[in-house]
Amino acid sequence: MTTPLLALLAFAGWTLLIVLGIVTYRTLQVLMGKKPAHGFQSGVEHGPDLYWRANRAHVNALENLVPFAVVVLAGHAVGHTEPLFSQLAVAVVVLRVLQTTIHVAMHTHWSVVARAAFYIGQIGCFIAMGVSLLA
Repeated sequence: MTTPLLALLAFAGWTLLIVLGIVTYRTLQVLMGKKPAHGFQSGVEHGPDLYWRANRAHVNALENLVPFAVVVLAGHAVGHTEPLFSQLAVAVVVLRVLQTTIHVAMHTHWSVVARAAFYIGQIGCFIAMGVSLLA
């Protein structure tokens, strides 16, 4: 399996790990009788701050998994093997993990700045990977 495909699987796995935390919280809330099963409205802030930040980080990861998958799978389909393409795919995963970790762990001015920088880095990697495919 190629490095970009492994990076894509890592990104997807990270996204699943985030949702596992969310599902665990919700399940415990329901089982302990603190919330009804239908008490978690989509898009409406609910639960403690840490949980809500994880919820938002999960949505953001899902939104970015699709363009990453498209670029990686397009590269795989055409047999693109440029080393930079692989390095950029790995960088995307590292930046995603850093962004999510900061997103969930804290909410300060500088954490938001860092999160934005890691996100912009991911977008830059997506663009560079796309350009690499077209070259």
